[in-house]
Amino acid sequence: MQTILVTGGAGFIGSNIVEALLKRDYRVIVLDDLSTGRLDTIDHFLHNPNFTFIRGSVLDRGLLRSIMKTYQVCGISHQAAIASVTKSILDPVSSVEANITGTTNIFDIAAESCCRRVVFASSCAVYGDGPESPKQEQMRLDPKSPYAVTKAAKEMLARTFCQLHAMEIIGLRYFNVYGRRQNPGSDYAAVVPAFITKALRNEPLPIEGDGLQTRDFVYIDDVVQANLLGLTAKNASGACINIGSGSSIGILELAHAVIRGSGSSSLIVHRPARPGDVRDSRADIERSRAILGYAPAYALDKGLAETVAWYRAREQKKPAQVAAAMQPVPVE
Repeated sequence: MQTILVTGGAGFIGSNIVEALLKRDYRVIVLDDLSTGRLDTIDHFLHNPNFTFIRGSVLDRGLLRSIMKTYQVCGISHQAAIASVTKSILDPVSSVEANITGTTNIFDIAAESCCRRVVFASSCAVYGDGPESPKQEQMRLDPKSPYAVTKAAKEMLARTFCQLHAMEIIGLRYFNVYGRRQNPGSDYAAVVPAFITKALRNEPLPIEGDGLQTRDFVYIDDVVQANLLGLTAKNASGACINIGSGSSIGILELAHAVIRGSGSSSLIVHRPARPGDVRDSRADIERSRAILGYAPAYALDKGLAETVAWYRAREQKKPAQVAAAMQPVPVE
């Protein structure tokens, strides 16, 4: 049985990758410091004998070495990061340390442990705010935040390690990922869960600016598909490729779609536009098709329907959970 290490495996994307790997009979080790990840995203895996959770950081080189040796890790899905533009601006040192030093540790210890396959999370933020759309991999990178700079640096490190150590490292430039287990309070691509949770409560949906700005929203199962393909793809070493849906939608249109799909009576309210906001963003996914065989299976309406259903079930559980918590504890 092959063993895969998933860093950041208690997070939104990481926990979904873990679930898919376990279904495919991999042994999965999750390393997460729970700074943004949550135990409730992985607690349903704890009974699985092929699953191990280790609380710790990718900055801990000794722990990484121990994991690689103890579990004979053959592949790494590296999702751990501080994935917030805002946090990177307020505290660039922490973002650089977690995202660049942490990634360097992963690549370096993978190399010395003879683990040659690493798939890591990059971001469409590396393209900056230029007007060109769709975004193509050969475009000049123009990161506009410390967060985006760390993603570009990870890509350069990957190419260097591939050349120096004959490793197979693949970077996935995520566009706007959405789906089950995404935290609506997070800073990362949170417009879909924020809209859905508000719509289910019939609360107003806030839009910054006119709402005509467009984004490429990619469903979590398609992102998981890309990661699994990346762990096994041939002739992909050193590639950094777009992972999106290949289409885009305006934020105002998205809000209306969420209201319809959730049967909500929410109103839409406009707030001042955010300075420097990217106007249009869409992924060109031809390279990911050619290199990985990536084929998105979820159009936005299908992905939104599944996401709304998941959040609706989550909202319905809350009253029962609160009621249970308020019951008196029997004294023996």
